[in-house]
Amino acid sequence: MKIRVVSSRNEIQELNPGEKVIHLAFRPSNKDIFTLVQRCPDVEVIQLPGSYRRTVSKSIEMFLEMQGIRLIEGDVWGHRKDINEYYTVSPTIKEKINALRDEGKSDSQIIEKLSRETKINEDMLIYILENE
Repeated sequence: MKIRVVSSRNEIQELNPGEKVIHLAFRPSNKDIFTLVQRCPDVEVIQLPGSYRRTVSKSIEMFLEMQGIRLIEGDVWGHRKDINEYYTVSPTIKEKINALRDEGKSDSQIIEKLSRETKINEDMLIYILENE
């Protein structure tokens, strides 16, 4: 799975309209969120660092909920935007999920285990589990 990393509001207009998972590495305004949703109508997840997530207005949260877009907290650890505009979630994560499911583990047990072992937060793991 690829996460498109956007490091400034100027990049929003350059996004591929088919993007589904986007990480905003800047503190977005309400206008930035509206512009993003207009530019990328297929977006399913917007991820923000924790400190930025806490500053998002209730009206934007409600707007995204009505659009069926998840707003989650998280980081893209070790990503270098100058090298690649996408952060790739390792395919081994899906392999681990499948192995744990084969062992009979519940989704909550899988999320708990993988969130400890990886640097992927629980909300993103839930999204990956649901879209596996």
